[in-house]
Amino acid sequence: MRIVVVGDVMLDVDLSGEATRLSPDAPVPVVDVSGVRRRAGGAGLVSRMLAQDGWPVTLVTVLGDDDAGNQLRGHLAGVRLVAGTSGYPSPVKTRVRAGSHPVVRFDQGCEKTPVPDVTPAMLRAVEKAGVVIVADYGRGLAANPQLRNLLARLAADVPIIWDPHPAGPDPVPGVAVVTPNISEATRAAQSGGGSVPTSADPAAAVGEVLLERWRSQAVLVTKGEEGAVLLRQGETPHAVPAPRVEAGDPCGAGDRLAASLAVHLLAGRDLPEAAGLAVHDAADFLAAGGVSALPDTGETDAAAGTPRPAPVPARRTTEPLLLARSVRENGGRVVATGGCFDLIHAGHIRSLSAARELGDCLIVCLNSDDSVRRLKGPERPIIGQHDRAELLLAMECVDAVMVFDEDTPEAALDRLRPDIWVKGGDYKGARLPEADLVESWGGRCLTVPFHPARSTTGLADALAKVS
Repeated sequence: MRIVVVGDVMLDVDLSGEATRLSPDAPVPVVDVSGVRRRAGGAGLVSRMLAQDGWPVTLVTVLGDDDAGNQLRGHLAGVRLVAGTSGYPSPVKTRVRAGSHPVVRFDQGCEKTPVPDVTPAMLRAVEKAGVVIVADYGRGLAANPQLRNLLARLAADVPIIWDPHPAGPDPVPGVAVVTPNISEATRAAQSGGGSVPTSADPAAAVGEVLLERWRSQAVLVTKGEEGAVLLRQGETPHAVPAPRVEAGDPCGAGDRLAASLAVHLLAGRDLPEAAGLAVHDAADFLAAGGVSALPDTGETDAAAGTPRPAPVPARRTTEPLLLARSVRENGGRVVATGGCFDLIHAGHIRSLSAARELGDCLIVCLNSDDSVRRLKGPERPIIGQHDRAELLLAMECVDAVMVFDEDTPEAALDRLRPDIWVKGGDYKGARLPEADLVESWGGRCLTVPFHPARSTTGLADALAKVS
């Protein structure tokens, strides 16, 4: 199930350095450039994010026949590129930073151009999509009539995420979700000439106007650090909170959100859950450094004097539902196990390693923090769910983690449907509580060796005595 990104691509250039003096010619800072980074921007950035996460992704776009266009092709390693010719210079956006502060940005080739043509190969690539992201950056591709007609036909059967641009056209009717930020949404709502109703939440108010005008299935208005609000036909607005993060440059957050929405919808999640996960993914992206933390390019192209990206190694996804589907479609066996894993010890590692040997991937169903508190008491968990998941994923034997909020893993198992459900050997001789459910789809329940000398509760009690 391939993700297809449709949209405009530009070359982003970051010049970074230090400014310790003013120019003698004018009262402007002199930036001593110490680093130059080039990357694909716009729809290219969305595609690169997905490819680096290991997703099969096709980018449908148009490129200029110039040096910047050639550089863009090099910066899209790992992406299946289906590109027509724009007939115009490739847009280049150059940002200059002194330390962490932006100084200036200058654009080349970014003037408005006519709507580009699309090739039959571009249309065929879109038709094969399992999910589509339209990353409109106002360069005209999203306004092509042939492409719009195709997207309108696909909208009934394929999830389409439309990331709009103020200079671009309205989304085609029927798309799964449109993702403007609050500034874009306000501008779009006011541009129609109608009035925007007053509301305690301005994002919800403009979202309601756009939901009616665009005739999309949903509108997700993002509000930066305040999260987002999801609006769907006939439903009350649904607030999507964002975790608090320390982030400087918000560049790329919208692209990360659109990419994550596509992944979660492709995995079969409903839109409210997918939106919540995507907002958290965007926050995590910014907390990790945003676009500046993306892997740098590899060898230097001596002729052009610019970095050329090394091919992105294919990585298996850690998204549990899509991983299970991929393994199953390739004839593999999905193994799952579960627990709190509050303090990971040697017994856990031995049991997890033994479980992984039973199949082709191991997915851990992990109790959320709220679930652990209900099961173990208000003092638990000692370690939060995000850190517990990260520790599990750091193990070679664990391929994915699925966090669940219920007291038992049945709901998670029903969505995951593993071929084998594994528990520790302390259940030996007794029928597992999940056996009936697992066997209902033809799965099996097995036990692996249990190590009674190792106990999370025992470790927690020992730590309490020390403290």
